[in-house]
Amino acid sequence: MEERPLVSLTSIDVQEAEAKVFDNHEAFISLLSEHDVQTSRGKLRVSRQGKDKKPAIVTFHDIGQNHTSAFLGFFNFTENRPLLDNFCIYHIDAPGQEENSDDLGEEYQYPTMDELSDMVGEVVDFFDIKRFIGFGVGAGANILSRYALWHPTRVEALVLLELVASNGGWIEWGYQKLCVRQLKNKGLTTFVEDYLLWHHFGKKTKEENMDLVHAFKQSIQSVLNPRNLSLFINSYLHRTDLQIHRPDKTSAKKVQALKCPALLITGATSPHQDDVVNTNSRLDPEVSTYFSVSESGGMPLEEQPHKVATSLILFLQGLGYLTRLHTQPPKVTPQATQEPTVC
Repeated sequence: MEERPLVSLTSIDVQEAEAKVFDNHEAFISLLSEHDVQTSRGKLRVSRQGKDKKPAIVTFHDIGQNHTSAFLGFFNFTENRPLLDNFCIYHIDAPGQEENSDDLGEEYQYPTMDELSDMVGEVVDFFDIKRFIGFGVGAGANILSRYALWHPTRVEALVLLELVASNGGWIEWGYQKLCVRQLKNKGLTTFVEDYLLWHHFGKKTKEENMDLVHAFKQSIQSVLNPRNLSLFINSYLHRTDLQIHRPDKTSAKKVQALKCPALLITGATSPHQDDVVNTNSRLDPEVSTYFSVSESGGMPLEEQPHKVATSLILFLQGLGYLTRLHTQPPKVTPQATQEPTVC
């Protein structure tokens, strides 16, 4: 098999499109098929998008989202049409996070982050997927990274947005614990809503992009089941550190590391940027790429889809995909190092 070269994306300067143009909504919806996959820890809703029998991309969303709010808008973006033509995308909704989900029940034991990664394995086995590219946001990025650590031969590459590799800090613990309590007892309160807006957007985007914030508010108010959301947040809150370390070639000591190519993405004003920078320092620079999206908070897929689409397509071309895609390449500014500059 021909060896696929890796691509390095250190700094990307792209011209903004005049408008964010979306393809015909009905045409894309027709490509979606929903499947309920029975796993050892309960049922999972999986929505398949794109062309069957094509190389697989498996997505997993963040807390306060499902596949619809996290990924469909991005994949319906005009510039991502090549992805739907060349890949089959499997969107996984965490237990109880699909639209109009019933209460999971008092007796239901929500899976831990490690158990959710095991459920990813059961999904790929159900669809007979031999290898896939993982595409995760926040909690979903953490879950897919766990799967890649334990099953490196099954994961060809990872696209990880807002990945936090560490366990929760005290501030996060306090806020999320209160969110869990209020979601269980009072439903979606103003406090919970404000916390989720901060988690996904950060202060700058929350204040400046009111249309996007309003759309997100509507999605969490009308789609997600509050009690089920509390269970998913609680699982993420109790996550363990990924225990990954940057390999040191000067040392004979073996460390646990992500072995597949990884594209690590964060918004330049994301509330999680410091954590993502820390995560990047723990990845192998020979197979990982860090990309800070300018003019974006914690939701680059929604705030800057053009820039993320450009970086994603370049990353996939570096893996040997989309090589016949005729697009105007972006201006790439080389740097001496892949390390992010922290001011």
